[in-house]
Amino acid sequence: MLTLDRKLHRDLWRLKGQALAIAVVIAGGVMTLILAVTTLEALTGSRDRFYASHHFAEVFADAKRAPAGLMPRLQAIEGVKRIEPRVRAAVRLAVPGFDDPVRGLLVSIPDGRQPTLNRLKLLAGALPEAGRDDQVVVSDAFAEAHDLAPGDPLEAIIDGRQTRLRLSGIALSPEHLYQAAPSDLMPDYRRYAVLWMNERALANAYDMEGAFNSLSLTLQAGARREDVIDALDLALARYGGTGAQTRHDQQSHRFLEEELAQQRLMATVLPAIFLSVSAFLLNVVMGRIIQTQREQLAVLKAFGYHDVELARHYALLAGAIVLAGWVLGVTLGAWAASGMASLYREYFRFPEMVFRVPAWALALSLGVVLLAALTGTWQAVWRAVSRPPAEAMRPPAPARFRKSWLERALPAALLGHEGRIILRNLARHPARAGLSVAGIALSCGLLMVGAYQLDAVEAMLDQQYRNVLRMDVELTFVDATPARAVGELRHQPGVMAVEPWRRVPATLVHGHREVRTSLLGLEPMPQLRQLLDAEGHARRLPEAGLTLTRHLAGELDARIGDTLEVAIMEGRRRRVRLPLVALVDEPLGTGAYLRRERLNALMGEGPAISGAWLLVDPGRMDELNAALWAMPGVAAIGLLADAERGIRDYLDETLLMVALIFVTVAGSIAFGVVYNDARIAFAERARELATLQVLGYTRAEVSRILLGEIALLTLVAIPLGWAIGIAFARLLNQAFSSDLYRIPLVFTPQAFGIAAGGVLGASLLVGLLVVRRLGRLDRIRVLKAVE
Repeated sequence: MLTLDRKLHRDLWRLKGQALAIAVVIAGGVMTLILAVTTLEALTGSRDRFYASHHFAEVFADAKRAPAGLMPRLQAIEGVKRIEPRVRAAVRLAVPGFDDPVRGLLVSIPDGRQPTLNRLKLLAGALPEAGRDDQVVVSDAFAEAHDLAPGDPLEAIIDGRQTRLRLSGIALSPEHLYQAAPSDLMPDYRRYAVLWMNERALANAYDMEGAFNSLSLTLQAGARREDVIDALDLALARYGGTGAQTRHDQQSHRFLEEELAQQRLMATVLPAIFLSVSAFLLNVVMGRIIQTQREQLAVLKAFGYHDVELARHYALLAGAIVLAGWVLGVTLGAWAASGMASLYREYFRFPEMVFRVPAWALALSLGVVLLAALTGTWQAVWRAVSRPPAEAMRPPAPARFRKSWLERALPAALLGHEGRIILRNLARHPARAGLSVAGIALSCGLLMVGAYQLDAVEAMLDQQYRNVLRMDVELTFVDATPARAVGELRHQPGVMAVEPWRRVPATLVHGHREVRTSLLGLEPMPQLRQLLDAEGHARRLPEAGLTLTRHLAGELDARIGDTLEVAIMEGRRRRVRLPLVALVDEPLGTGAYLRRERLNALMGEGPAISGAWLLVDPGRMDELNAALWAMPGVAAIGLLADAERGIRDYLDETLLMVALIFVTVAGSIAFGVVYNDARIAFAERARELATLQVLGYTRAEVSRILLGEIALLTLVAIPLGWAIGIAFARLLNQAFSSDLYRIPLVFTPQAFGIAAGGVLGASLLVGLLVVRRLGRLDRIRVLKAVE
């Protein structure tokens, strides 16, 4: 076996460029797998440990005002293990040295001690002292954004009254790992805070003595969540209950679950694409490498080497290449995962997050790439070693040249001698040419997917924040307010337009499907918060019936004309049946819309509003903020420019990072495919190229023949690559669609150009390397007759 081992080392050295190109392709697939699996493991482990150690609740329920005397009845509900009442309320804050409006959420905790559920992890300071009504604990992200420390003051408007608070501590909570305002998709730590206050103090401030407006509870083992939720809803209905919900509908947990779902998809879809291309490339390359060594194989078999020994030799050759790619991929994946740690610590406030490549992920990735190698090389190896020595030692039968249909279609003067040589060589090896085109097209398709993501994310944000959300400020009132407040808002400094809205929590039911959401009542033809159809045109709200986002209608399996049951979870809590009359397309979030006057009628109220959108003169924003601060009925002030900046930052750091990884790996695949194709073609045709030079062809003419083949194959592959890219993009678009966002299927000329340019650039670089090798061709050695 020493002879075959020496041959293995020499083959690896001789094929080092091709081996490295294949290893890079394999490394791309392994890298995406290790990155996604490591990130998924870190997020899941950190979440589970924090949830368990700090008793994160399993069910949540809100009400308008329920008496504390109701608690024994709620505790007696079958399946309830532990239950805790509390008070939650919106608050506005002022931070010294920061002029923008700040929203907040106040949550009560038992006086001077930790809550039973959703316990706080103190990072600095202490809990508010028992009996103190001015002390609060603040979320760590907000404190970090404003460089706050225990003892610092905060100005707050609590139930319309200005109050001075002082920080007693800084903490994390399992309930607010993802700290986004209720109406926002992304966290804004400078403008949104979560604060915890003594229960007695907060109850006094909001007239909740002996009452609560929020519940959290855990369940006994084996309890049916649905039964517990139904019992809670029934018990809280007369007290303004808005519907109990599980962790799945709790904002922080749901955002985290969406991210984990994305990571699971990344761990399956992307590595599957890259490793499939790797297996295909290995099959093509190993088959053609072995074909160039048919004479060596025949000699080895004639000297007594068995088929199994030769198969082992080529299996080790493929295995060495695969192992090198695996090691490179694991190294890059671990490095990328460590880089993702800082990103996820920014968005998900875990007390600790350890990014460690799990041993099972290493074993899984190695098994996957070895399976890909086996799939890609087995047929080629077995076909070669099973050929009888006498047949393998015989020189290949002379190729039969004839005019191809393309050669007959084009004028002879246009083709010239070099053109005819190129066309006839490709025509006599159609299968080989087809595999080369397929390999280049796959790499082109992967490049296009990466470029598509870069363009589509930008198109999604432009549509949402230029066409759908056209306001500058969103105001939310403490309670439903008479519509005459719109006139008062119109006279505030800098306000150019006002558009009121009414929001009511509701449950939509269609068949066996049920979604908890809210009904948003709008003006008949909303201008500051437009509704867009599939073509991107603003549409008018129908006079009657529901309008849903297309994604929400899909969740309900509802179509236009279907009737939905709507359970309104506020006021008189009516259950009505409304037809679905229109669908709209929005890239972010989901929504259910109807005319505001129709929603007011369903609620049995006058022309009430929950808030308003404002279009503001940018130069007078500071004056407006000061005026709004003095309005006690305003619960929250949201700035759309800040919301857009937050989601752009998030998508830039997540989706666009994935897209850049995709482009980088796809570019390496493009180079690997073209380089291996050109090197093997050079090895297969070395005798022909040397013969042409002996017959008088110059080096430039011979180079044009070889480069012409590469160019022709590349040009043919590009349109096919575009089609593959579109198919891959559709697949990823469907896989990554979620409640949080839907990336539009938009293909710009830039995406097609990047895909084509990447493949052409790789072909040009490979062409230069091949011409350089042609200059070092040993014609005497190549032209020696076969012994």
